[in-house]
Amino acid sequence: MDDLPSPGLGTSGYDGHDECADSVRTALDLGYRHVDTAQMYDTEEAVGEALADSDVDREAVFVATKILPENLAHDDVLETGRASADRLGVDTIDLLYVHWPTDAYDAEDTLPAFDRLVDEGLVDHVGLSNFTPELLDEARDVLDAPVFAHQVECHPLLPQDDLREYAREDDHHLVAYGPFARGAVTDDETVTSVAEEQGLSVQEVLLAWQFSKGNVPIPKATGEDHLRSNLDARDVDLPREAIDRLDAIEERTRRFDPDHAPWN
Repeated sequence: MDDLPSPGLGTSGYDGHDECADSVRTALDLGYRHVDTAQMYDTEEAVGEALADSDVDREAVFVATKILPENLAHDDVLETGRASADRLGVDTIDLLYVHWPTDAYDAEDTLPAFDRLVDEGLVDHVGLSNFTPELLDEARDVLDAPVFAHQVECHPLLPQDDLREYAREDDHHLVAYGPFARGAVTDDETVTSVAEEQGLSVQEVLLAWQFSKGNVPIPKATGEDHLRSNLDARDVDLPREAIDRLDAIEERTRRFDPDHAPWN
């Protein structure tokens, strides 16, 4: 399995094109080498602008995007996947995900289009997002390309033990979106006490927990200090006792839970 730079930079929820482009440019300058976007986020053009403006060589940056659920019919995957590459300004998308296995998604119709884009050289790796183990099984049976990454919400209040074990067994990356659970996990008493005891920010603790699990988190960040702090969390070595306390949190919460999600 090829490496996937960690952490990545998530690009959902920015306040407009310029804020996203500026954040991506700053992140690349600081040393980020993995940028995650999606058709749904409407940030592909901003990411493409930042890539073009950056002094960092394009080949050094791992660029991931995702196909909208409504665009997952076979021919729409081909058409909109090529349009995503154009918006990103890249010849090859390093990682192309099925964003949600809903709406127009049908494994037998959708996934051969992803294989075709790989065969054409437009896509290097195929990813899946928000799948259940059963849907992962089905997708692996249909795809010719190996599953390179599975992206799901993951944090100590939703540790995704089954999917992390699946990723280990299948030798694919578990990419963790929402690593701060939209703020919910940053208020957890165990998390805040671990942060205080270790002299760290809550965000550093949460990212260090992700790295300890072998996950690839993709936090969104704005501002150089925030971006740098997330990157520096790679150097945090949480004690085993602290990790065990985080693992022992019993509360479970899912902050990205649309009605159409396959687990519903």
